[in-house]
This record gives sequence, C-alpha cells and structure tokens, in this order.
Amino acid sequence: MQKASGIPASSTSLKTRDLIISAMLVALVFVSTVFLNIKLPITANGGLVHLGTAMLFIASMLFGPKKGAIAGAVGMGLFDLISGWTLWAPFTFFTRALQGYIVGKIAWSGGRNGGSPVFNIIAAVVSVPFMLGGYYLCEGVLFSNWIVPAASIPGNIAQNVVGLIVAIPVAIALKKTPLFK
Repeated sequence: MQKASGIPASSTSLKTRDLIISAMLVALVFVSTVFLNIKLPITANGGLVHLGTAMLFIASMLFGPKKGAIAGAVGMGLFDLISGWTLWAPFTFFTRALQGYIVGKIAWSGGRNGGSPVFNIIAAVVSVPFMLGGYYLCEGVLFSNWIVPAASIPGNIAQNVVGLIVAIPVAIALKKTPLFK
C-alpha cells in the first residue's frame, strides 16, 4: 500500500518512528543536562558536571552512532544556548556530536548493537579524549590562551566518569527489556 506521495506506508512509519526517537533522545539529554547538574568551583570560568553525558552515552549505546550524535549535539547545544554558556554552543554541538558518534560506532561495531558492556565501556572511554580536546580547543579560542583551558580538564574528566558510571548499568538494564530484544 502506498500513500499519495508514492512512499510506502511502512517507510513513512519508520521515518516517523526514527524522528520521534531522535526527538525524545534530544529531550532526555537536554533535561538531564539542565536539571541534573553541579557547577564546579575548580576553574575561573566554572565547570559543569551533569547527567547529560550519561544520557549521551545511553543514547549512543542503545540507538547507535547517528542518534547518539544528534542527541548529544542538539540536547547539550540547546542547554548552552539557554543557560548562559551561549559562546560554547557551536563547540558543544560539534564536540558532543563527535563524542556520541564515536560511542555509538564502537558500541555497535561487529553487529553488537550496543549489547556488549565491555565494548560499551571501551566506546565511552575512547570518546573522552575527543570531548576533552574539543572543549580544550574551544576554551583556547575563546580565551586566546592555551594554558588556561587545562584547568577545565579535571572537571570534564569527572563529568565523563560520572556519565560512564551511570550509563553502563542503565544500558545493560534497558538492553534486557523487550524493546531491545
């Protein structure tokens, strides 16, 4: 059966489902970043530990690289736009897209589809230097200084460690549900 547009109904349903899942993942990352965060007093420009990173990891592990990249980039980019971190938004968009893509690509490699806790941990750990490098470059450009950004590295590492500690058990539990079998 085809719709008037000539697109099979099942194809439209799948595209709609993908759009809904992507939008929900963006919303989960955004809400986890907005409402579940702690500002760190370790650097002059602040630092933030939030559960948006955990949601980025979970989205990438459960739904793959594309949805993980979209969820991280848009969810955390929107947070930056509304929360006073506006200058960081473009850097966050690209850095978190890359991080989500890396996590999803590794977690879904070899037909694992995010089902291997070991590969999920490896995926998250491998993504951390890219996140650190992205924000280091961001601060270097914004502050015209390549030493000051080093002060943000401990907070960014803490954010990723917390994200990993939260994401792995949640991803394992969700993978056992009928939705992912």
